[in-house]
Amino acid sequence: MISIYKYGEVPSSEIFARGTAVTDVSAIVSDIIENVKVNKDKALFEYAAKFDKAELSSLEVSAEEIEEAFSAVEPKFIEVLKAAAENIKAFHQKQVRNSFIISENNGVVVGQKVIPIERVGLYVPGGTAAYPSTVLMDSIPAKIAGCKEICITTPPNKEGKVNPVILAAAKIAGVDRIFKCGGAQAVAALAYGTETVPKVDKIVGPGNAFVAEAKKQVFGLVSIDMIAGPSEILVVADKKSNPKFVAADLLSQAEHDKMASAVLVTDDMNFAKAVSDELERQIPLLPREEIARVSIDNNGKIIVADDLLKAIDIANEIAPEHLELCVDNPFDYLDKIKHAGSIFMGRYCPEALGDYFAGPNHTLPTTGTARFSSPLSVDDFVKKSQYTYYTKEALSAVADDIAFFAEKEGLSAHAKSATIRFEDEK
Repeated sequence: MISIYKYGEVPSSEIFARGTAVTDVSAIVSDIIENVKVNKDKALFEYAAKFDKAELSSLEVSAEEIEEAFSAVEPKFIEVLKAAAENIKAFHQKQVRNSFIISENNGVVVGQKVIPIERVGLYVPGGTAAYPSTVLMDSIPAKIAGCKEICITTPPNKEGKVNPVILAAAKIAGVDRIFKCGGAQAVAALAYGTETVPKVDKIVGPGNAFVAEAKKQVFGLVSIDMIAGPSEILVVADKKSNPKFVAADLLSQAEHDKMASAVLVTDDMNFAKAVSDELERQIPLLPREEIARVSIDNNGKIIVADDLLKAIDIANEIAPEHLELCVDNPFDYLDKIKHAGSIFMGRYCPEALGDYFAGPNHTLPTTGTARFSSPLSVDDFVKKSQYTYYTKEALSAVADDIAFFAEKEGLSAHAKSATIRFEDEK
């Protein structure tokens, strides 16, 4: 059963504790990365046999496999995928940044170029569930950014096939290449390259503890989006809310993972108890009952605050991945939210809207990192170069100032590089 706390009556350390994995997989992941680095495709084939029970003849998904999968997917689901893709595209197109130039009349030109990252690798989980939504969320911003090549790695099934819905979503999103490998070995392949899998410049996408650790270990050789932890949801709800709705929303994240965190913050104890009762009614009805039960019992919390403003303060302190505001006039509270990955406004805006359809990205900061980081966006798939141009006359006007500044830092060669150009003239 979920724990109920009256804010102020128990230590904050207990209230704000999160579910976190305790297994250290760093040594295992390090060995996998080294094996892939040295043995390349051979290692990937061996890991596919060991972990996926798949005897592969090829690591790359063929065009024929993609077309076959697309034809096999229910037409209605293709329509939904296309509708979701359009919403995601419309939202992320607003994020596009433009290059700029500042040109003055004194011979000075400065500017900034926005340049797409050339090749990106998207990790798409397989295993017990397939996530075509992740394909759309990660590849569409990369496409909008103008990345030259977008590659996906995802685990195959025992027959050596990739789930058809993954391939259908990849086709809709315009992914260039798809590879049958998962886990830490897929991250290693993208980071170092193999005979089949190209080396990429950035790796994005969620995964299990092995994938997260692998991303951590290859960071620096390549860029990554974030180290994502277990899924989180925090719902701020008043007593006018429907406890059935709120319980269902909490369970939408609890069913992801036993380490997932579902938190309700409310200003009414009776409502808190009603949601607790509703959770007990709904959990046994879920196909993923066991996962949701462990998540709710171990990591679930209901916090009763004095009022809604205090509830917002608590939400900011937790800095959740997903935040629902199940209140009247939710826009009145929007400016007060300082730390949250994605915010869902009102009583008819379940977090699942963000997972699949609304358009904002569902790859989000977790474990309190929303205090300083952001959802995946077009910005993650571009880099910036800046440039400077001075005429001789423009440099002459400021050379002595540059030299003076450099000497203050004890860097006389810096100073000389500015003044030497005019010594003969003096």
